[in-house]
Amino acid sequence: MSESAQPDKSEQLIAEDILRAIYGDDFKGCTVRLDDIAALISTGRRKREVQAKELLDLYEKLIEALDLLSTPPDINKVTDPNELRTLLSERLDAIHTLTARTMETTALAKRQRDGIEPG
Repeated sequence: MSESAQPDKSEQLIAEDILRAIYGDDFKGCTVRLDDIAALISTGRRKREVQAKELLDLYEKLIEALDLLSTPPDINKVTDPNELRTLLSERLDAIHTLTARTMETTALAKRQRDGIEPG
């Protein structure tokens, strides 16, 4: 196990609580090392942190895109009413696509969080 993968104190305590719940206070009959259980907990926590960071990055990009799409066009550059209508229609379509994809991604993330296979 690399130094960066070393479980922290809280993960060690969780591992100890798990083994104590299974084997009792004296750990009689326990053949599993406390560090091995703590490493599993640590790995799971790190995976969750990576997933949370990825979702936050995705959310940030979504907000930037929605902000750009919802910013009024420069009225000096778009003077033709038909051109403005087309531009606004395209922006609304893009906003709709972004929100639909966000809802799909959110549903997938919830299913994964809840341990339900995508499908």
